[in-house]
Amino acid sequence: MKKVVTFILAGGKGERLMPLTKDRAKPAVPFGGIYRIIDFTLSNCINSGLRRIHVLIQYKSISLQRHLAMGWNILNRELNEFIDVIPAQQRTSSAWYKGTADAIYQNFYSIDIEQPDQVLILAGDHVYKMDYSKMIKQHSDTDADMTVGCVQMPVGLANQLGVVEVDKNSMVRGFEEKPAKPKTVIGQPDSIYASMGIYLFKKDSLKEELEEDANKETDHDFGKNIIPQMLKKSRKVFVYNFGDKKGKPFYWRDIGTRDAYYQANMDLLKPNCPFDLFDKSWPIRTYQEQFPPVKAEYFGKEKNVCVNSIVNSLISGGCVIRGGVVQRSILSPNVCIEDKAEVCDSILMEGVVVEKGCKIKNAIIDKDVKISPNTIIGYDKEADMKRFTSTTSGIVLVEKKMKI
Repeated sequence: MKKVVTFILAGGKGERLMPLTKDRAKPAVPFGGIYRIIDFTLSNCINSGLRRIHVLIQYKSISLQRHLAMGWNILNRELNEFIDVIPAQQRTSSAWYKGTADAIYQNFYSIDIEQPDQVLILAGDHVYKMDYSKMIKQHSDTDADMTVGCVQMPVGLANQLGVVEVDKNSMVRGFEEKPAKPKTVIGQPDSIYASMGIYLFKKDSLKEELEEDANKETDHDFGKNIIPQMLKKSRKVFVYNFGDKKGKPFYWRDIGTRDAYYQANMDLLKPNCPFDLFDKSWPIRTYQEQFPPVKAEYFGKEKNVCVNSIVNSLISGGCVIRGGVVQRSILSPNVCIEDKAEVCDSILMEGVVVEKGCKIKNAIIDKDVKISPNTIIGYDKEADMKRFTSTTSGIVLVEKKMKI
């Protein structure tokens, strides 16, 4: 494999995920019980043999920095392996990062130090499993200046995604951000190629394009600006199709909105889960504190009668369930469900306490929330809107450390 340096863009504000991003960067938002969103991209890197990684941070980064320091200090500097956390430093101007391309441009000194053949640029807020070495091989075989990672998605989602126009030779011919009338896959009018926010460049090509873009009044964005700029000059820009040999797309989710975040978590509970957390051939790493085992207590009037019910759920270490009902839900560590409480179709983050007689459904409860006895959440839309935030589809969000 040619020498590759990887950048993970982890500095976005994540405004559409509020209030989950009120105190943390989007890549640091908990996911799937024990993980943070960035764990999936980092695990892909390690599993793909990529061990020279820069994580670019900016907004509300303390939680993310702490997680990376505790959970990802696993590489050997003596072997030139690293996961470096680089804050916005205003090296090229007094401005913060003005776009994805500008973030790389402001840190090009890191690329010059390493002198790689290729530069891989990834997003830190997507959930998927991808062997980047296959994309790197295609990039080398086609002698591309740039390769764009794409996944086929239903045409009805085009207004939420960056859509790439591709010819029959897998070369990129155009890019549109959230188009009303998207260019579809050749021969498949119901599908589009959605950009995954994954870009692989020849190092010299990247430098030339970033320097040219830096001198223009643009959004300094890879999709909106760099790709069209390269196409005008007939640069070789190819698509890497993230799918199997039959063309079926692999699982990929952009956790850009609160509903997308909720649905991606719920995907983990499906009988034939499209994203397998238990795949030992592609482990997902994270940092975990030392928690005791899950404890389920039973309070039945008759001897040996179980009054607990845990159905189709993910339960993390340290959780205590004292006679409650948990259905189709994800419980992070140290969650407590008291007697006669019911939690359905919900995500409970670390340290949440659901006291006796509560009823909760279709909710996302952030860390360290204590819910008083007999509280009802998710059953009365008008009452919920007075106290909490709701998503477009009606999922209730309860802020971190809120007392209810």
